[in-house]
Amino acid sequence: MKVCHVPASPYSRKCRIAAAHLGLEPRVDFVDAREPAGLALRAANPLNKIPAALLDDGAALYDSRVILEYFDHLAGGGVIIPTEPKARFAVLTAQALADGIMDASILVLYESRYRDSLEHSGRWLDMQRGKIASALAILEAAPPAPRIDAGTIALACALGFLDLRLAGAWRAEHPRLVAWLDEFAARVPSFEATRAAE
Repeated sequence: MKVCHVPASPYSRKCRIAAAHLGLEPRVDFVDAREPAGLALRAANPLNKIPAALLDDGAALYDSRVILEYFDHLAGGGVIIPTEPKARFAVLTAQALADGIMDASILVLYESRYRDSLEHSGRWLDMQRGKIASALAILEAAPPAPRIDAGTIALACALGFLDLRLAGAWRAEHPRLVAWLDEFAARVPSFEATRAAE
């Protein structure tokens, strides 16, 4: 299968870490969306967003949550997304919280990247930053257990994106999350291996 991605995307990074953790790298070809082949593959998602996966039978999967679910299925199921209902929904909710941090972070980034400075909305930026702050406060109060699942993979990618694009400003007020991320990075070599330079 092929997965269209961009190295700096936290959603793409989720997929790359999950594939490595699940031993699926030989079966998955990650294609850079900025290359000609990637531009064609990106069209597999009618929303024109990444990541997008194209299976060998021509079926398309999107977004990162669905791709992680498919990767877990390929690995036998119950590896990064538990099958027992209570644990499953806890992991999926944790993934949704981390994805929400990514969503808000990207909206903050896009406000400065795609709108003229005179058009920036302070209210909009405050709302997005408030979402990030609220999620980080909950996670700082109770960092996840030291396991590797869809929720912790997503959280590591969200924090990595805050480091990459928002100058790591979150770190000063969240020492427990910093320690958690350091521990995750030490246990999951693909976290460092998928770090984007820009």
